[in-house]
Amino acid sequence: MYLSIPAARIRFEMEKMDVHPVGIELMAPKADVQPLKLFKVRTPAANIIKQEMLALDGDCVTPRDVVNGALAEADIILLGNVRQYRLLIKKLATMANWFGIQKVMDDLWEFLQKQEPVTVLADGRKLTYEKLRVMGILNVTPDSFYAGSRISGEKALLERAGDMLQEGADLLDIGGESTRPGADPVSPEEEIRRVTGALKLLRKEFPKAVLSVDTYHADTAEAALEAGADIINDVTAGTGDGNMLNVAGRAKAPMVLMHMRGTPKTMVTAENKQYHNVVGDVAQYLLDRVDACAAVGLGKDKLILDPGLGFAKDVQGNLALCNGLAELTGHGMPVLLAGSRKGFIGEVLGGLPASNRLEGTMALSACAVYAGAQLVRVHDVKQNVRLIRMLEAIRACQ
Repeated sequence: MYLSIPAARIRFEMEKMDVHPVGIELMAPKADVQPLKLFKVRTPAANIIKQEMLALDGDCVTPRDVVNGALAEADIILLGNVRQYRLLIKKLATMANWFGIQKVMDDLWEFLQKQEPVTVLADGRKLTYEKLRVMGILNVTPDSFYAGSRISGEKALLERAGDMLQEGADLLDIGGESTRPGADPVSPEEEIRRVTGALKLLRKEFPKAVLSVDTYHADTAEAALEAGADIINDVTAGTGDGNMLNVAGRAKAPMVLMHMRGTPKTMVTAENKQYHNVVGDVAQYLLDRVDACAAVGLGKDKLILDPGLGFAKDVQGNLALCNGLAELTGHGMPVLLAGSRKGFIGEVLGGLPASNRLEGTMALSACAVYAGAQLVRVHDVKQNVRLIRMLEAIRACQ
């Protein structure tokens, strides 16, 4: 008779066996191998790290042409636990000035410190993530891909927002231009008119609500912040408008950085949907954008990462991102999964229209819980909140 024990439950099992607390502290880390991928490590450093990890009873995965020096640099994967990574840093310290090893040490320290994500709004309020936060979608557009999300009129907007907040939404995301595949852009004036009118109404009616504006236009973002928005949700991660990062930086406003290739009009091309490793490629892009944000004073407490489901990804790419979502977490920034009622759900489930994709959306919310993400963006707040809270209760029970 035997039990296969997940690493996450090893402390609980040892406590139930009445293992001495000192023994638990010594042995629990040995059960938890935490693979860690490092990008663009110089080849000499990769070979040094390989040997040092082997000496620590761990290992380091390298591409085949690293050992013979045929590559100038490569991605590597460390196979070790927290104790081994701490010892590795000590060993590397004597070589910190060689082959970019200091950068490797910096990355290891950042991983070991495990900074808890927090989002600081411009007015000083903080979003914390002791539970998965839910962002409700409010589309003040006539052409959103999901007809059930389109809102027309002030009364309808306030009623929908009030319902979402009562059902458990932690944030409301207001969009004035559809970014569905193939969508045409609207004029800046029209987008500003739509979102600022909605934001002013919502801020007046729900003064404590956390409001996000879904736009990739800097002028719209600036006007939205003045009208009451707290967060900029940019599907281009600040690349669609060269002034966007400056607007966010001046206002000290948090940004959602989403991965996309091309524009909503062109992202559907086969070329834009081709990836070497979709999870790794998306993660590397988003972390590069984090560095760009740091240059204008936007630190990690001002950034939220979104892998961009449905944006320049085919069905398999979207599913791979969901399956690999946990790889995006752990950088001290919240991760947002935004796949509500999107087309790939319909394709997986046999060609269902957007109106019949609720259950598939809820599966994505479950995926977010188990991956350790911090936010989901959904059309149907009540159903997703209930699913999430039930799963969190199950996972909290030891």
